[in-house]
Amino acid sequence: MSAIGRPPWQNRPTWPVQTLKGIVIAGIVFVMLYPFVYVVATSFSGDTTSVSGNGLLPTHYSFAAYKAIFSGNVVLRSLMISIGVTLVGTALSMIITIGMAYGLSRTRDVPGTRFVLYAVLATMLFTSGIIPNYLLMKSLGLLNSYWSLILPGVANAFNMVVLRNFFMEIPADLFDSARIDGASEWQILTRIVLPLSKAVLAVVALFYAVGYWNDFFNALLYLNDSTKWPIQLVLNQYVIHGQNLDQAGAPASGQLRVAAQSIQMAVVVVATVPILVVYPFLQRYFTKGVLTGAIKG
Repeated sequence: MSAIGRPPWQNRPTWPVQTLKGIVIAGIVFVMLYPFVYVVATSFSGDTTSVSGNGLLPTHYSFAAYKAIFSGNVVLRSLMISIGVTLVGTALSMIITIGMAYGLSRTRDVPGTRFVLYAVLATMLFTSGIIPNYLLMKSLGLLNSYWSLILPGVANAFNMVVLRNFFMEIPADLFDSARIDGASEWQILTRIVLPLSKAVLAVVALFYAVGYWNDFFNALLYLNDSTKWPIQLVLNQYVIHGQNLDQAGAPASGQLRVAAQSIQMAVVVVATVPILVVYPFLQRYFTKGVLTGAIKG
């Protein structure tokens, strides 16, 4: 304890400590931003210009890489597929998760909630594996279907538990008062519970959206038709497997002379920007929603 009775971590740090903290934070920011700046700069490098030979920034900027990937229909089509899967999947996941969380939070009103809760939590400990999942999708006739990208992750036990804990923290007096006024369970959910849960709902929706947007493994397993590939699987073909522009359906390299590295980085930017655009609108809810249930009292 310090001389004034406060613990050491509550005292104002000295200027050397503040300087050291600033240097460490600046170093972390640099390490985090450097790859992103490099990717964006490479995507704007013109023709055969390579960033690697000219430092971080290219000597000549050009939109040739973006013109090349959008001149064919592969990237644009896969982008629309990913947007559609993310929107439909997130909406369906939120409906199912909210319904389950609200039902399981009403332990005194709904019988059997404890058994159902344990069954849901068991899915966090045990998984069926890749082959059984593939056979299930095949038996349901969902191979080469967009539903094979949505249904496997339509309900997440962790997200459901987060919502359930938040719903249980809402004072029971609000529900009793609403029932006395003649409100139904649907009206209680839509007019009381959901308006009070905007922060945690935004965070859970963001988790679902990022999961759907970044998922390419399900598409790799269940989609044999390349015309139905989402943007992440197309990105995997470009960057990891080195698929060239001709194979992707864009004009031949004789028509558009663009460095392969610029093409790859342009696809990375296109696949990343949508999530970066959505995140700032949910950022104010993020901290509050993540800390939901962590502080009691």
